[in-house]
Order: sequence, then structure tokens, then C-alpha cells
Amino acid sequence: MTSGVAARRYPLGAALTLEQLGADPYGPLARLRETEPVSWVPALGGWLVTRRDLCIDVMRDASLFTVDDQRFSTARVVGPSMLSLDGDEHRRHRDPFASAFLRPESRSRFAELAALEAGRLVEALAPAGRAEIRRDLAGPLAVNVVAGALRLLNAEPVEVLAWYDEIVAAVDRVSAGGEIGSRARAAVSDLGRHVDATIRHGHGVLADATATLAPAEIASNAAVMMFGGIETSEGMTTSLFWHLLINPDQLTSVAADRSLGASAVEESLRLEPAAARVDRYATSDTELAGARINAGDLVIVSLTAANRDPTTFPEPDVFDLSRPNARSHLAFAQGPHACVGIHLARLETLAALDAVLDRWPGITIDAGSTPPSGVIFRKPRSLPVRWDGAPPSAAT
Repeated sequence: MTSGVAARRYPLGAALTLEQLGADPYGPLARLRETEPVSWVPALGGWLVTRRDLCIDVMRDASLFTVDDQRFSTARVVGPSMLSLDGDEHRRHRDPFASAFLRPESRSRFAELAALEAGRLVEALAPAGRAEIRRDLAGPLAVNVVAGALRLLNAEPVEVLAWYDEIVAAVDRVSAGGEIGSRARAAVSDLGRHVDATIRHGHGVLADATATLAPAEIASNAAVMMFGGIETSEGMTTSLFWHLLINPDQLTSVAADRSLGASAVEESLRLEPAAARVDRYATSDTELAGARINAGDLVIVSLTAANRDPTTFPEPDVFDLSRPNARSHLAFAQGPHACVGIHLARLETLAALDAVLDRWPGITIDAGSTPPSGVIFRKPRSLPVRWDGAPPSAAT
């Protein structure tokens, strides 16, 4: 589609910038949802879907909107996985992990793991009287929990984080037309060796997956689980604390009634999904809400926009603990590619909240905080806090 045609047919999409999407996308996305619910956005090089019902349609129809495309950058870095396949091959890759992470006994073990790790981190920071939520709590917790959940043999959390950093950086480079790079290849190779050792040891989800997957395929899926388990869980936990800290009355309510913690997690996910979008590629020419989409076109589902659709969520920009349908958000996607680690992520974020409320009395936001930002992965980049016994920072 030429720029002139796009500007005439989709003026709001044509005017949308990456800066807007990264910093404060809610107003522009609301206007798109109202008048251009499927809009060509040159800044993204694809169609942006913003209305909740249409987002669900795209995510549920893998035959028409697929992830299985050679442009999918994650697959180019780590190899084919449940993230980049559809149909029978997708199920073959996904099923061993989905069944393992959804089993009641696994969920019980993960709850214990998350609680122990969160408690350990929070207890170690308690005497200082201040911390930075993302780097001191949410990030280390995500790394430790995913390492424990995968039960990688002889892999320390710091090593898992190093692999993750290199793989994420390579995905970013490839997405922008760059090369994978030798350090990322080495990280993928190191991960593969640890996966092989874990399989030979014969325990955990990775060993169980050998019934249907080859070792290289298990390693690719382990990398994907790391990617999702670290990046999005870190964002999910950090954003929860952001929403509660800027709404202190609701933080007080959660502290007084811990059963409200689950509602706080869901409402935070609704307002700020850690992954702002999911990408698909049209398998054939089709039409969606009047937009003529060509085979091969990139189709971007805006989870951020869908989660603030007023037809489903009245007063969508308000953080409301009493919202009855907050769990209807799409933060974990829908359809065949719905998040495998959905229960683990919830357990992890709730564990962080409980540990903080137990050990950091009077927690409040400190100087230097930043609101959530990011085009693809959204979270506060910095969220310093302090609690009783810590003097205010000089800048406050």
C-alpha cells in the first residue's frame, strides 16, 4: 500500500509514531479503536488491530493469521518452537510444556518455589529500607523462578540471565535487519548443552518432553520459556507495584485484605499487559472490519488497546480493584498461542506482593520512578521505593 493511499484511507494510522506507542499510547489507540479498528500503520509496517473482538478473532484463527513465517525473528535466533509454529507441529512442541505447567502438582510446586524466592529476595533487601522494584526484586525473581521451573541441571540463575540477555539482544538485532552475532550463538549453544545434560539426568519437564521432541527442539522451547518467563514476568510484577503505589488507597485495601491481591494482579494486567502486542501474518487475502489485507501482510494485535476497550471494560483507564470482569483481559493472549506459563506468572507476581506487604511496612514510591513504557514490552523502567525506617531521598 502506497503512503498516499494509506494516509487517505487510514489517516490516524498514518500519523501514529513509534514514540507515541512507546511512551503514551492510550489516547491514540482509543481513537484508532473507535474509527480505524483495523488500520494500516506505516511506522509498524503492518496492520494494527485495536478492537477487542477483532483481536480475539485474529488470535484464534491460526489458519488465516499465522506465526509460521520466515520473518519471525525469534525462530531465526533459537530455532523453531511453540512460539513460531502452527497446526500439528505447534501442538507437538507445546503440549509437553503445557501439560507440565498446568498439572495441579506442578502448580503446587511452583507456588512454593515462587514464595521461597520472593521471600528470600525481599528479606535480604528489608534492612536497607529502599529498593528498586524492577532490578532488585521483579527481575531477579523472574530469573530464579524460571530457572527453578525448568530445572536446568547445573545452571545458576546468573548464567540463565546471561543467556537470556544475549538471546533477547539478538532477536532485537534480527528484527531490525541485523545479524544474530557470535555471542548469541554461543548462548544458544550453552543453553543446548545444559538441556542435554538435564535430559540425560532424566527429570523435570525437559526430560519428559523427549517423548515427542528432539533435544534441539527442547532447547528451542526452553529458550522461549526463558524469554517469556523472564521478560514478561518482570514487567508484570513491576507494573503491579506501579499501579498500587500510584493508587495508595487501593494498596491499603490490599494490605488489609490479602484476598484482593489476585484482583489487583488481574486489573494491573488489564491496564498494562507486559507484552503490548502479538504479531501474526496473513496466510491469504482477507478482509477484517473493512480492511483489505493481503497474503503475507503483518497483522499486529494490540493487547494494550483490547484491554481498554470500553465496550467490555467501563471506565477502562481506571485501576479498579472491584472490577468484576478484570480477568477477561487478553494479557496472556488467546487461541492456540495463549501463554503456557500463565499460572506460574500469576503465582510469581502474587508471591512478590505478599512478601513485600509482609516485610516492607509503609512502602511508598520514591524519587526517580518512571511510568510504563515500551513499544513491544511495557513496564516501568525504574520504580524506586522506600518503606518505614528509610529517610526520604534528597529529590523527594
